[in-house]
Amino acid sequence: MLHDTIRFSAPKLLAASALGLVLAAPLAQAADTLTLYGNIDIRQINLAFRDMGRIKNIRVHEGDPVKAGAVLGELDQARFQDTVHKAENAVAAQKEIVAKLLAGTRPQKIQQAREHVTAAKAGVQLAEITLKRIRSVERKGFVPPEKLDEAKAKYDQAVANLAAAEAGLNLALQGPQTQDIAAAKYKLASMEAELALAKRVQTDSRLIAPADGVVENRVLEPGDIASPQAPALILALNNPVWARAYLPEPALGKVREGMRAWIESDSFPGKRFPGWVGFISPTAQFTPQPVQTPSVRTTLSYRVRIYACNPDGKLRLGMPVTVQIPLNQTQPVPASQQRCAQ
Repeated sequence: MLHDTIRFSAPKLLAASALGLVLAAPLAQAADTLTLYGNIDIRQINLAFRDMGRIKNIRVHEGDPVKAGAVLGELDQARFQDTVHKAENAVAAQKEIVAKLLAGTRPQKIQQAREHVTAAKAGVQLAEITLKRIRSVERKGFVPPEKLDEAKAKYDQAVANLAAAEAGLNLALQGPQTQDIAAAKYKLASMEAELALAKRVQTDSRLIAPADGVVENRVLEPGDIASPQAPALILALNNPVWARAYLPEPALGKVREGMRAWIESDSFPGKRFPGWVGFISPTAQFTPQPVQTPSVRTTLSYRVRIYACNPDGKLRLGMPVTVQIPLNQTQPVPASQQRCAQ
């Protein structure tokens, strides 16, 4: 926690009272303290489902605190589950094809191919004997020339059948080609990627809290059709919380990022929330009208962000606050301390 203390001497206070000075925003400055006025800002997240579908349930209501990673709602799961099952079955089928290719040719297939070769050889022998017989009697004029031509054709066909049977046996012995195995593996990898995507889409059908926060608005209800363009919930983040104020140009050289600060609110009299200067705008602007101050509003100023420790969630969006920045600081808040335990 931060332990800076603001001190005012009695003479200084009396002098200020005598002169009728008013501590007014955007700048009210005692000898060692700078006072700014502003409002609390909180980051908001519009939470939408990543896919279209009918909302099955929304588990939170306005004002509910949520933790990062909590499931806030989900779409109807039937369509997503069917897609996952289809992809799982496709992967299983392709795995069987790859296993079959890797196992090579079955012994029964090889034996069958050998038998085909044996039968083809017998066919060649028979065709060759028939051709020799017809050729011998054809010379003596006992058979017409057409019979010889028919015998030659049958012999040639038997030789071709033998060549085909031997080629089939060689293929059976060699097994699947390397290219066929590689192609089957690539197809399996593609199907597994489709399965992973289907599971991711199913996971994304649930609305997950990205950070700790409070549900500010419940936009959609169960039964509504969700889409990525339509927020279902609006989440106000618990951390960071900061006061948005405006620093007058004359005080610009007195404030540095990392300086300790205190934040006060009329809602909690006597309570101060510790914080630090986290951001000073590099460009000047006119102080905006919403800043309620008794001073002239057209003074050039620089937007500043004073981060606040807000463990109990008492500082709320838009709350007007007063920021006290002690100016007698010699060292900024270390980076390791520029955070608050929630």
